[in-house]
Amino acid sequence: MEASDRNLEISTVRNILKAIALTAGIVYLATCPVFAVDEQKYTQEGSPVNEARPPVAPRSYYDPSQIKDIPSPFVEKIQKDVQAETSPVTSQVEKAPVNVKTIELSGNRLIDDKTIYTNMLLKPGDPFSADAVQENLKSIYNMGYFTDKIKAVPVKIDDNNIKLKIIVEENVPITDFTVSGNNSIPSGEILKILDPLLDKPQNVVTLNDAIEQVQDLYASQGYILARVVAVNDDPDGTVNMIIDEGTINSIIIEGNKKTKEFVVRRNVLTRPGSIYNENYIKQDLMRLYGTQAFKDVKRTIARSEENPDKYDVTIHLEEQRTGTISVGAGLDTATGFFGSAGFAENNFRGLGQRVSLNFLAGTGVIMSDSSTLSRANLQAEISFFEPRLKGTDNALLVKAFGRDFASYQIPLAIEQRFGIEASVSRPFKEYPHLSGSFGVGLENVHVKEGAADQIANLYAAHRIPISERAKQLSGGLFLTLSPSLFYDTRDNQTNPRQGIFATARFDESLGLDGFDKTFGKLSGSVKRYFPVGKKSAFTLAFRGGGRIHGDMPEVLAYRLGGPYTVRGFRMSGIGTGSGFMMGSAEFLTPIPFVDRFTEAKFLDNIRLAAFVDAGQIYGSTVTNEIYDRPLHAITAGVGVRIFIPGMGPLAIDWGYPLTGVGDNSKGAFTFGVGEFY
Repeated sequence: MEASDRNLEISTVRNILKAIALTAGIVYLATCPVFAVDEQKYTQEGSPVNEARPPVAPRSYYDPSQIKDIPSPFVEKIQKDVQAETSPVTSQVEKAPVNVKTIELSGNRLIDDKTIYTNMLLKPGDPFSADAVQENLKSIYNMGYFTDKIKAVPVKIDDNNIKLKIIVEENVPITDFTVSGNNSIPSGEILKILDPLLDKPQNVVTLNDAIEQVQDLYASQGYILARVVAVNDDPDGTVNMIIDEGTINSIIIEGNKKTKEFVVRRNVLTRPGSIYNENYIKQDLMRLYGTQAFKDVKRTIARSEENPDKYDVTIHLEEQRTGTISVGAGLDTATGFFGSAGFAENNFRGLGQRVSLNFLAGTGVIMSDSSTLSRANLQAEISFFEPRLKGTDNALLVKAFGRDFASYQIPLAIEQRFGIEASVSRPFKEYPHLSGSFGVGLENVHVKEGAADQIANLYAAHRIPISERAKQLSGGLFLTLSPSLFYDTRDNQTNPRQGIFATARFDESLGLDGFDKTFGKLSGSVKRYFPVGKKSAFTLAFRGGGRIHGDMPEVLAYRLGGPYTVRGFRMSGIGTGSGFMMGSAEFLTPIPFVDRFTEAKFLDNIRLAAFVDAGQIYGSTVTNEIYDRPLHAITAGVGVRIFIPGMGPLAIDWGYPLTGVGDNSKGAFTFGVGEFY
């Protein structure tokens, strides 16, 4: 073969090899792996609509039953796609390690690169593998901002490095929110929770969080049945939220045998058709329990069979014995050792009415000083209470009484009081914790001399004209009109641990046996409870009162000293006058560690007390002068409380005068029943 022919043959072979090499390069680039999720093969139910798609009818994309995690079929789908499409590269990578040199993002417009990079598992410099890419795609998708069209494209840089291109497609941005079905909570409060999601791609994760916050907002205000039942989007990016607040279909009463059903229902202010509120239901249950007709009161909630979109509330009652005949004995600072007998019916005729009749005979004021006679204390009282007068919200209390005892207001005198009182009270619906009352009372107060010789000597020793004694013994027949207000947020009326109880009262007493005896006085109190630990409580109280006009008889004057006032002094031991003010701080706690040694339930109603009292009397009387009473004092002490439902605490206190005055410097015991405000 000639040289020219040989050269042509060599040139031809070279051209063929170049063509083969070029073809191989094109084939390599064409077969470069792409990690992606093919929406034609799988579409997650309820995924957001991409803004690039043509408008479609609104559809729901949120299912409350779904969790925030990626559905397992989607994970399996990614895994299959990655394994299938990376096999060519994997076979090459097995020959030599390949690293991810750089990662490039594209397709994100509203979500910045930094946010996405933060959520990536794969970082530059990490080894390249199908599993690593798969986990990286899952992590990005779990952010919630992107559709399932996530792609990962590896681009060869050299034999040992690639650039990984990640292509995302953002969900439709949220342009607005609408809220419907909310009647109990204003849309503005709900939109405050949703507003941070505006102008960002729709995100099932953050939307779920926002929905939980909306439901928590409802629950914090007592609407525990409220649920977000649907969320759907419009093509323009508006997200519509539909709320079911939990409507009551019916209220069912069970367990009442003696008590008439209408009596139970009138104490339940929650009505069918209203939105269920746990706070209001608790108030209804407390109101029923407060009738003292029931041993236990509780409620259950269930979907209504006749109307599954609403709820049936069943109130379960356990009645208790309401009629009692009592015979007993006790000890009280004002009454002394006493014996009592009585009859009480707290559910008279099954109508929730209360009738009581009580007799009491005591030895007289105990631990009294020389200003009090040693004389028996006799009392009788009959009362009737109608909680719903003529079916209205008004409550009526009527009582008649008679008392004969040694006066602790007027020294060495005997008091006799006979009268009848009636008061009507009602709550103010506009102010749930506020109620008012108006009382009318007719009382004859008679004060007579008990030890004329001793009084004459006392007056003479202090150079006071004996004619002043007549003023001390002044009584009269009074018609008293008494409007008052009550504010009560206590969590429990028997043994409260938090809340406020406040009163304000004005008494206008008209002298029927002499108009010159007419006088008016104003008094008020406030007591605040602070919970301490799980069972203890700290209270602060303030009381004050004073004469507004007229001459108030000394027998009706304010007093300080004794139970319910400044403890550590005898009855009226600080003084009596036309005005007063006092404050008190008290700490109550269960008996420490007693629950470790016994399970006796009655011990739960016993509290130990520590207190500090302080008070001041204004408009001093003659009695304070002849007995050298201090008119002001500060005391500290300890005590015991035994809480009895329907009655309040039995209190035994020992107080010590910090001011150290007179014969009280060693302190004194006081005994009382019930709270005094």
